Amino acid sequence: MFYGIAIISIITFIIFGIDKRKAVKHQRRISENTLLTVTFFGGTIGALLAMLIFRHKISKRSFLLKFSGIVVIQVMLVYLYRKILIG
Repeated sequence: MFYGIAIISIITFIIFGIDKRKAVKHQRRISENTLLTVTFFGGTIGALLAMLIFRHKISKRSFLLKFSGIVVIQVMLVYLYRKILIG
């Protein structure tokens, strides 16, 4: 499971980096839905690192709210998963 999350985080980091490069060059961008989808499916760490390193999407309040919502959902899912396993 750890390796899967690591791979998805690396892919997410790269996707955010590509989107930042496209934004700087005024090219067609990667949709926010795509960025949030890869974040939701395990790329949270990669997305957070990319946002900090590339300074990408950090001033867009609506994106940050959606990103925060995804993090909250993920925390709840991990909590429920552990609760079910542990009992």
